[in-house]
Amino acid sequence: MSRMDYYRVLGVSREASEEEIKKAYRALVFEHHPDRNPDSADAESKIREINAAYEIVGDAEKRRSYDRLFWADEPRADVIDPSVILGEMEAKLFDEGRKELFAVLMKDVTRVKAELNIIRERTVAKQGYDSFLESVVAARAAEIINDFVTDDMDGRKQRLVEVATEMMLSQGVAKRGDQAGVRTLRHQLDAAFQNGRIHGIASALELFYERR
Repeated sequence: MSRMDYYRVLGVSREASEEEIKKAYRALVFEHHPDRNPDSADAESKIREINAAYEIVGDAEKRRSYDRLFWADEPRADVIDPSVILGEMEAKLFDEGRKELFAVLMKDVTRVKAELNIIRERTVAKQGYDSFLESVVAARAAEIINDFVTDDMDGRKQRLVEVATEMMLSQGVAKRGDQAGVRTLRHQLDAAFQNGRIHGIASALELFYERR
């Protein structure tokens, strides 16, 4: 399976204006509509592809999310295993979550140092000496994550996961009619972002950690 680029589907550049995208969409729908192509076996799948592309890049918020998540242009095989595509998307979402929380923690050094004291106490109690024990750090990060995540940040996460899910459906990672499969996919992508957030907290803590 080759990667699907929504801009290419609509025949526009990544710098296209909203009006240019809308104009291209209308022209493609007119050209490929099944009613105009009754003898084409591919007409319905083509129109679904066009509609899916326009649903994302025709919406300003979804387009911004799509641009953040889209794969960089690089040499690739024409056929790619869907599991590879899913893994790459999970990695992108993980990195988005990691960078988000890392940036938040770096603005609150006082809190970072307070958390390191708590982690140090738990680590010594668990193993008898101080070290940056990742299991303890991750557990504490999961406990405090909601202290740093705002409604705006969660809204952004939801938009990214929504667009990522649509991208994965377009790549055939799950079937649109399989509601359970789509829910599982969305949960998997959401978890990747959330795990990235936890890692972002841990990375900020590690930056200030000093063994005693």
